[in-house]
Amino acid sequence: MKTMYVYILRCSDDTFYTGVTNNLERRIIEHNAGISKESYTYSRKPLQLVFYVMFNDPKTAIAYEKKIKKWSKAKKQALIDSKFDSLPKLSKKEFK
Repeated sequence: MKTMYVYILRCSDDTFYTGVTNNLERRIIEHNAGISKESYTYSRKPLQLVFYVMFNDPKTAIAYEKKIKKWSKAKKQALIDSKFDSLPKLSKKEFK
């Protein structure tokens, strides 16, 4: 089994970038080097790794990354802060 990482970066504009990789250290270096001008993080450096989790199954890692990408900024922040009890509440849409 190959180790995969789902990670969240805090960008200089205080937004989050969520990604998946099999080599976390290399991927962070690539983000900070600005390899691709089209990438979300290219103009938002410096970047800070604020969260990561390891998986042994690539399909599970990719599914988790896709799930987190749909989350609100507040829900991502709760995950980063390990406020797991807040996650269900942040999943519910409030209607006015």
